[in-house]
Amino acid sequence: MITKIDKNSERIKRHKRIRNKISGTPERPRLSVFRSTNHIYAQIIDDVNGVTLAAASTVEKTIAEAVKEMTKSEQAKYVGGEIGRRALEKGVKTVVFDRSGYLYMGRLEALAEGAREAGLQF
Repeated sequence: MITKIDKNSERIKRHKRIRNKISGTPERPRLSVFRSTNHIYAQIIDDVNGVTLAAASTVEKTIAEAVKEMTKSEQAKYVGGEIGRRALEKGVKTVVFDRSGYLYMGRLEALAEGAREAGLQF
């Protein structure tokens, strides 16, 4: 019998492997991304202190209204720009990019590009 591969469990394995190698520090926090079918979420996390410094997602009312008519990639770029602006307000200039096991393409790449354009350095 042929069994179908569970893509999300494979992604979680990759995510755990990645997280063994990277972590956020107060000087260089971690930019973590989660991608669902309809939305995209981004957080800037200081793992040493266990604190989320900034967050942005397409679920927030202000962002949801702004991205209503955009494609998913355009929404991701907008969220990336927003997380970049919020991080700079908190004094964060450089981050470690945590792609959470997703391939670096499509919406993830657009989010990273938006964050870079806002002034964040990876």
